[in-house]
Amino acid sequence: MRSSNPVFSRRGFSRDSGYAGFNAQQPQAGGPAVGNNPYAQGTGNPYATNPYAPADTRTGAGPQAPARADVMTIDDVVSRTAMTLGTVVITAVLSWVLLPVDEANIGKSYGIAIGAALVALVLSLVQAFKRKPVPAVILAYAAFEGVFLGVISNVVSTYISPGVVVQAVLGTMCVFAGVLFAYKMRWIRVTRRFYGFVMAAAMGFLLLMVANLLFSVFGGGDGLGFRSGGLGILFGVIGIILGACFLALDFKQVEDGVTYGAPREESWLAAFGLTLTLVWIYLEMLRLLSILQGND
Repeated sequence: MRSSNPVFSRRGFSRDSGYAGFNAQQPQAGGPAVGNNPYAQGTGNPYATNPYAPADTRTGAGPQAPARADVMTIDDVVSRTAMTLGTVVITAVLSWVLLPVDEANIGKSYGIAIGAALVALVLSLVQAFKRKPVPAVILAYAAFEGVFLGVISNVVSTYISPGVVVQAVLGTMCVFAGVLFAYKMRWIRVTRRFYGFVMAAAMGFLLLMVANLLFSVFGGGDGLGFRSGGLGILFGVIGIILGACFLALDFKQVEDGVTYGAPREESWLAAFGLTLTLVWIYLEMLRLLSILQGND
């Protein structure tokens, strides 16, 4: 299975590790696989070659090997995600306290934040191209991402609105809870068409943001105006909706990994992906609220 999340987009949960990746599907009793994309309705087990996958109790099909204890569970995903997000929160709070953003220190603090963001980007790319999850890299990414978020949040809170950070955090939590509830109720169905739409929308959104950044750097001002005024509000809403769609794709990936017996170590990859998505939503929420309150 491919996900919108950069961590999942290059490969499935497992590659060359004795389990079938999400692209190594075979037809199952539940219906034929459709291409290579298990988001499509009626697809089979994405861990079709997993020797530890439970047998189909309806047909008797499937391996009869005893169940293994080292398979991923929801508890594993929750605990790893809590550790990763906890690292982000702790380092964000520390950077807020230790890196002041007053007029005398804002340049230095902002430089450290940009440096931390670049390190976090490099670490995320390193993990994305690793054959297996590396907890140390994931936690290091979370730590540097937290430094960046702490300084940026402090700047926004100091110079735009003192309460905007709390509102952005609450908004992010509401988006997460809402998407999770809708996914569990099956109001959101992750199909191949849904996946393709989200990926196309995300690509267009990112290209527009890059173009806006380039125009602002070389042309001065606010670039194409995608981050201020009416257009800024519109694109902020679109960014949050895309983040919600990413969450749905991530929930589907986690659900399939748990159902079909992904190795326990892959829970770190799930936690990493969920953290990336929540950081995306928080930043878009912070940007949107900053524009709204700045226009008051």
